[in-house]
Amino acid sequence: MPDGPPPEELHLSQRPAVTEPIPGPRSSDLLERQAASEANTVAYPLSLPVAIDSARGATIKDVDGNVFLDFSAGIGVANVGHSNPYVVEAAKEQLDAVAHTIDFPTEARLAFIDALDSIAPGTLPGNSRIAFGGPTGTNAIEASIKLAKYNTGRSGIVGFDRGYHGGTMGALSLSGWSSYKSDYTPLLPDVAHVPYPTPRDGETPDAALEATLEEVRAVVSGRASGLDEPPAGIWVEPIQGSGGVIVPPEGFLAELAEITAAHDVLLIVDEIQTGMGRTGEWFASDHAGITPDAMTVGKAIGGVGLPLSATVYREELDTWGPSAHAGTFRGHVPAMVAGTRAIEYIDEYDLLDRATRVGSYLQDRFREMQQDCPSLVDVRGRGLLIGAEFRDADGSPLPDVVESIQTRCLRRGLVVWTAGIEGHVLRLLPPLVLTDEQARVGMDIVQDVVETVTEETADGR
Repeated sequence: MPDGPPPEELHLSQRPAVTEPIPGPRSSDLLERQAASEANTVAYPLSLPVAIDSARGATIKDVDGNVFLDFSAGIGVANVGHSNPYVVEAAKEQLDAVAHTIDFPTEARLAFIDALDSIAPGTLPGNSRIAFGGPTGTNAIEASIKLAKYNTGRSGIVGFDRGYHGGTMGALSLSGWSSYKSDYTPLLPDVAHVPYPTPRDGETPDAALEATLEEVRAVVSGRASGLDEPPAGIWVEPIQGSGGVIVPPEGFLAELAEITAAHDVLLIVDEIQTGMGRTGEWFASDHAGITPDAMTVGKAIGGVGLPLSATVYREELDTWGPSAHAGTFRGHVPAMVAGTRAIEYIDEYDLLDRATRVGSYLQDRFREMQQDCPSLVDVRGRGLLIGAEFRDADGSPLPDVVESIQTRCLRRGLVVWTAGIEGHVLRLLPPLVLTDEQARVGMDIVQDVVETVTEETADGR
């Protein structure tokens, strides 16, 4: 049994405590120094102007002493909470011994491989291979592209509209966001995109699903998309996170698996944001009962934010040779120790069930708001990955409303994030250790802010 504290004892507080302006004087100083020296690629402080001093569980403390409830978990990284002692202490012990081992075997590395294999979806446990390459999820995507091309001998790759897979050239090529890609073309050739099954303009979920599947059938059979032959693989997020927390209709992944298998096309499921218990199962693929040919994992697998990613795939696809996918930091053993400890902690404290139960509460609170907030047009998600979509009466996205909600929540001591190409979706992905009290307090803040902002918008203020 983990000897670390139970989830309710991990946090700095059960409620926020904002005593200084946002940003406070010390945060302002650090933000200014950062802006003067770091690249323009810095993004998060533009929306959340604070400088972080420390974090515990589902709480963050800034350098001015303000304490925030964290409903973003470092964008899905801190699933077992910030600085979870059960995870951190083991990582420190490993750091004292050795940190960098490239890909030489260590007990810690093999223990993590076994732990990750044991929770893999479908029939992958006992029938998988794991490739480490680099520290971020986009490295795992790059590995999966190489894996698919090598095993099939084909060059075409297929992603979904509004999908997001990372910032390197292969991952950008797969992503369906033109705003991320337009300044960096040309990207990879032989790339096609098909619509994610999202009902539009009164379309039923079943109709949206069938339309998507028909396009997929055309692409994999070589009848459409501009590819000269069937593709090497199809990459899919089981829930589109950055794209707006889009949950596909029931049966989508299962149908996709059948189509790809029938045409000898690999199905690669991107579990970078949805993995490690985020949706109430170890991986979102588990909800559909499928076995992907490969899956990419990152974010939370490093336990408490230590950088680590991997590509997990069927054993029979392990046909490539030494250094086929390499990387200097594929031996970050403290992160592997942290990953093993995180899996143990999630299992011991049944955080999959907690994610399901607390996530249902958060969605219920949003649905209560819908009764008096016509611009809150949809609430969706699984477990502790939740999106609330805002549009005006004409159906136009309301990114300014969501931005205002995020800003005002921060002033009240609550960190939330956004999603969607238009930025009109409020996204919640708190740590799985979020307590019932924190969930209630946080949603009280969200409800109060949403009511205020939408009333002001309706009044034209």
